[in-house]
Amino acid sequence: MKVVVHSKNGTRDFECDPGEKVLHAGLRSDVELPYECATGTCGTCKARLVRGRVESQWPDAPGGRYLKGEAEFLTCQSVAHDDCTLEVGGTLKSCEPGASAPRRLGGVVRALRHLTHDVAAFDVDLDAPLDFAAGQFALLSVPGITGARAYSMVNFEPRASRLSFVVKKKIGGAVSTWLCGDGVEGARLDLFAPLGHATFHPGTPKHLLCIAGGSGIAGMMSILSLAGREGHFSAWDGHVFFGVRSAGDGFFLDELEAFRARAGGRLSVTVALSDTDVPASLSDAYAGFDFARGLVHAVAGERMKGRFADVRAYVAGPPPMVDASLRLLLREARLPPADIRYDKFS
Repeated sequence: MKVVVHSKNGTRDFECDPGEKVLHAGLRSDVELPYECATGTCGTCKARLVRGRVESQWPDAPGGRYLKGEAEFLTCQSVAHDDCTLEVGGTLKSCEPGASAPRRLGGVVRALRHLTHDVAAFDVDLDAPLDFAAGQFALLSVPGITGARAYSMVNFEPRASRLSFVVKKKIGGAVSTWLCGDGVEGARLDLFAPLGHATFHPGTPKHLLCIAGGSGIAGMMSILSLAGREGHFSAWDGHVFFGVRSAGDGFFLDELEAFRARAGGRLSVTVALSDTDVPASLSDAYAGFDFARGLVHAVAGERMKGRFADVRAYVAGPPPMVDASLRLLLREARLPPADIRYDKFS
């Protein structure tokens, strides 16, 4: 089926396979339709149907609250049943040079390990290798559970045969409960990847700032891995601010220390505890880190004051934390939007 999309900067078209989500078909065809979470939550991907017929595969998706009238729909949740014509707000962006078009593939869950009382890490062995940019995410679909979930890749390597992820268990969260439970080893998943705009590319002439809350540190690990491998910190500084509630909620601290130690003094790591004071045992165990009590965006704003020149910032975490960080970077740091990279999904 042919889908025609009108936007403020022109018209594009692409083919959509039966049963394929409209957003997936467009992105697969290098038509950069608007999206953010791609999971039916944020409403960024909404479009207006001008001609044809589409059907939502998740009518109760949270992002439906942003739709105005019966003609609007979420492209990330809807399939086309006829040739269609759509209208989207704003402009269609150009894909970044060298970006890998997302595609559907399968994989098998491996190596589930618990990092804290409510955070686990797991790997997915892919049926075929995948190229992705550092900082991107994948949509994971679990059989029997409606709706895909977005998880950032922790690792980075060209033509990856295995992807690593972090999941935070949420009360009432069907997929996170399943992933953190027993019997998932060897289970098959469907993936659609790679997605996301919070990407890091070697050669970017900027200092690196990462502000992450909780499991939002996942994509930052991929970025730091590539930055360190490509020698980014030989010429530019890096600043990582990692926010958790308490010392017991921290994870990946050993890995962050390894990144810091290899950066030759050009990478700093600050851990912010929002709910408790910093215990001496934690600061003693990671003597190369800075620690602070407070919300991570506020700690980052205070510690980075006067040092925002030539910075590219990456933000990930719970939506309220992302919103607060964006206000800091835009209003106080006065970074240009092109130097603020984030993907907000929950």
